Amino acid sequence: MLFAYWVHDLSPFIVRFSDNFGIRYYGVAYLMGFLGGALLLHAYARAGRSRLPSEKIPDLLVALVLGVLLGGRLGYFIFYGSDLVRHDPLVLFRVWEGGMASHGGFIGVALALAWFSRSSKIPFLHLGDLIVSVAPLGLLFGRLANFINGELWGKIADVPWAVIFPASAPEGTPLALIPPRHPSQLYEAALEGVLLLAFMQARFWRTDVIRRQPGRLAGEFLIAYAGARALGELFREPDAGLILGLSRGTFYSIFLVAAGLALIFLTPRAAAKSGSPA
Repeated sequence: MLFAYWVHDLSPFIVRFSDNFGIRYYGVAYLMGFLGGALLLHAYARAGRSRLPSEKIPDLLVALVLGVLLGGRLGYFIFYGSDLVRHDPLVLFRVWEGGMASHGGFIGVALALAWFSRSSKIPFLHLGDLIVSVAPLGLLFGRLANFINGELWGKIADVPWAVIFPASAPEGTPLALIPPRHPSQLYEAALEGVLLLAFMQARFWRTDVIRRQPGRLAGEFLIAYAGARALGELFREPDAGLILGLSRGTFYSIFLVAAGLALIFLTPRAAAKSGSPA
């Protein structure tokens, strides 16, 4: 009965030149996320719904790439793998071994947007609204790459679509002894990627929230992402110790909800008191 489940045997490489060097799906996923985001930002500019001109989009993307990579990488070791850094500091630079945290990436993006906002004289909250409307594309491709890599697998399950991940057991373990698991990466791709992208795009194009309430869309994204992440975590095997009985992904998402609520409720009040747009 066990072998009725699909055994994950996908290679993380599109093209492989040596044991640890080649073109990986994970890298291509980031590239596709940024490329898709750039196309949407250009569409916003052409439609007159963005204060970010097309000629400045490449500069913003460079800042975002640095923010995502540095924030995601450092965030992974701060939130999930601090012991690894203490025992082997060089692990920070071995990017080919994986290790990115979406919560750290959010912090990196926020810092990159703050710098770009100041240098380009474009309001920070407006930039934030633009970026959260395209961010689910990157989350979608990233989660699909997680599945291809056979990492961040789910909890043990007996559902018909469960998958046997050989990497979830010690090396050399017979397949017959490796229990099938939820393909939680695909659940998260659907929740954080497809569902959240549809919601963000509907809010962007079908409402006037970008112009009338700067910062609100970013707040809605943070809350919606936290909910999607917490739901996905129900099926995902924790990749680090629990905090207050919660997986770390769920625990850190609490702070995203707080930030989202602040953006939704506090920013309009601050703007009203100052008598100027948010």
